[in-house]
Amino acid sequence: MNIKSRFSKFAIITGMTLSLTAFTTVAAAANNEHEHGHGEMELQLNDGSKWAVDAPLSRAMNNIGSAMHKDLDAIHSGKLANEKYSVLAKKINNEVNYMVENCNLEPEADAQLHLIIAELMEGATVMESKANARDGAVQVMGAIESYTTYFDDPNFKPAKHL
Repeated sequence: MNIKSRFSKFAIITGMTLSLTAFTTVAAAANNEHEHGHGEMELQLNDGSKWAVDAPLSRAMNNIGSAMHKDLDAIHSGKLANEKYSVLAKKINNEVNYMVENCNLEPEADAQLHLIIAELMEGATVMESKANARDGAVQVMGAIESYTTYFDDPNFKPAKHL
């Protein structure tokens, strides 16, 4: 990998980390406002309908879903090795990077997707920790469930929930 490629990857990851930090700060502020009766950032339908998806989003979410489904029984039984959780976390992060770089959703749908992306990234981070890796997988599965609830992706094949 040349220096330009390494720098590009570093810049993307750094940008996503900063975006997640900013999102977390905004979400915390929104949650704090909710406690004072002003509203909370939460997933919602598009006037009662699911949000439309584009091909890059569908591809990335299907790849994440397939990766999780492949190891779901081992995750559920508590027998998945920590190294495998790390591999899954890397796959999730790669697919999230692909989504961010290639999705072209309308602004309202994109804002909803960012809530799911934040959940995926948090879950992947927890999966990389040796102590709570399974908890991260459960969080990722929750994000996948939210995707199927709020986004209209006829190609998505959901896995059974943990």
